[in-house]
Amino acid sequence: MRDALSPKTAAALIIGNELLSGKVDEANLGVLARALREIGVVLSRVVMVQDDAPVIAREVKELAASHDWLFTSGGVGPTHDDVTIDAVALAFEVAVVSDPTLEEMIRTHYGTRTTAGHLRMALIPEGAALEVLPEIPWPTVRMRNTWVMPGVPEAFRMKIPVVLARLGGAPAFISHAVYTKLDEGDLKPLLDRVVAEFPDVEVGSYPKWSDPTYRTKLTFDGRDDARVVAARDSFVRTLPTGEPQRLD
Repeated sequence: MRDALSPKTAAALIIGNELLSGKVDEANLGVLARALREIGVVLSRVVMVQDDAPVIAREVKELAASHDWLFTSGGVGPTHDDVTIDAVALAFEVAVVSDPTLEEMIRTHYGTRTTAGHLRMALIPEGAALEVLPEIPWPTVRMRNTWVMPGVPEAFRMKIPVVLARLGGAPAFISHAVYTKLDEGDLKPLLDRVVAEFPDVEVGSYPKWSDPTYRTKLTFDGRDDARVVAARDSFVRTLPTGEPQRLD
């Protein structure tokens, strides 16, 4: 059983043939990861699949069962390849229904131009919640622990404040960094020591070849700022005398 103080976990299911073919660059994952860290949620798994309802349903069922939260991205528009709603309903073994609130909003927005294609965007898994904020009235569909997010980056980013408002409350992750001109081979024994001394702090090492001001960026992440700073400073004290460095 997970410790009650452990951070919540999340998974992301990124959906779209256009992403796997390279026709479109994926742009939502980094936005989601940074937002979740603001509310102390660990994004621990990411899966990318084509617009295939049975495959999406299988992944939704597995990821929703093994994580506190699941975020899907893509496949919620009006066209033939937008099958995410059907797949989420299949995963949770419920019907797909037209939500009256969404249908009314769509009819109000499009007026006499409303088509059957537009009204497809009112379909939700039966029993799903519609999450809104006063300043973001267009609902985000949440089926139990699964958030059904749009794939269009502008729309995805618009939904993030709704997620933060609904899930916020846990301590955010704190991150500090050290920039050094030493390479990773020189830094390994120093990193091994700080990792052993601070098991509650996540330490990362990222080489940079195109910036003349540093060669390696070291990051120190956790939910206790004092511990993160202590780990960073402990590492800095082990650097060779005179080694140029910059701290964040």
